[in-house]
Amino acid sequence: MGKVLCFGELLFRISLDAEGDWLKKNNVPFYMGGAELNVATALALWDVPVQYFTALPANHMSAQISTHLKDKGIDSEKTYYHGDRVGLYILTKGADIKNDSLIYDRAHSAFAELKPGMIDWDTVLDGVSWFHFSAICPAINQNVADVCKEALIAASAKNITISIDLNYRSKLWKYGKSPEQVIPELASYCDLVMGNIWAAETMLGIPVEDELLSINKKENYLEAALKTSQYITENYPKCKTVANTFRFDADGGITYYTSLYTGGEYYSTTDYAAAKIVNKVGSGDCFMAGLIYGFYNQSPPAEILEFATAAAFDKLFLEGDATCRTSDEIKNVITK
Repeated sequence: MGKVLCFGELLFRISLDAEGDWLKKNNVPFYMGGAELNVATALALWDVPVQYFTALPANHMSAQISTHLKDKGIDSEKTYYHGDRVGLYILTKGADIKNDSLIYDRAHSAFAELKPGMIDWDTVLDGVSWFHFSAICPAINQNVADVCKEALIAASAKNITISIDLNYRSKLWKYGKSPEQVIPELASYCDLVMGNIWAAETMLGIPVEDELLSINKKENYLEAALKTSQYITENYPKCKTVANTFRFDADGGITYYTSLYTGGEYYSTTDYAAAKIVNKVGSGDCFMAGLIYGFYNQSPPAEILEFATAAAFDKLFLEGDATCRTSDEIKNVITK
């Protein structure tokens, strides 16, 4: 097997406290992440050979970032250096990335300034057997969406397995295109699609029944996920695997479970629940990493899903954007 290549924008996250004490203390927690980097970080920790490809300005800070990633076991030597800045976002601690507590500052970052024709994909994809990206990339602007397509065409020509996380960020789709006008074409190149039924509705135009939330029963959600999964595999012939996550928040607590459709078989997990969590950032990325880890190691589907789900749920109790748990630590949690 070759290496897994994760392609996406490296971001800095500023984590404000909800009470505003950061203004008095002149101090805020600061994290480095980004959806695809979070996946790469987990895979490196789990001993999967992984590369991370992004764009950064050519300066001392980027050199420090490169050294930091290398120390984590992530190969970032193919980084494309140009431009002037790294993107960042501000998020109140404990808040969801889908609400008003999120502020982006990503315009004119090195990654956002990528254009078709800049990258030698034949070189970037050398030695790669799995290519991963998320729907956050094509949400940035049309040029980056075109770069994603360029990468997918090159990866497909090399018979590289391709995965996409259907991350939906409403605050990013501001360049005159809706997700449904962009994502279906990109998804047609993918072997594995991960997300949830509502993301699939927004991005792929697969309808979800209006009364589903009012019924609010697990069996109905899983049935809807099965229908969505079957629709994707029937209408996107290259796709053989679809994974869905379900996370419901109530009174500060959380219920979490997932499903996996692969090889014509459907799998789901028991409920994971907690009265209180620490951090919502990166849980979905950890689930995606768990899927790649399992399929890369050719594990049985039920085992893949259980590992990915346990890893994702555990991430809810960790600070930072990426997991710090080893694969053995996660497996020990499952067996208890």
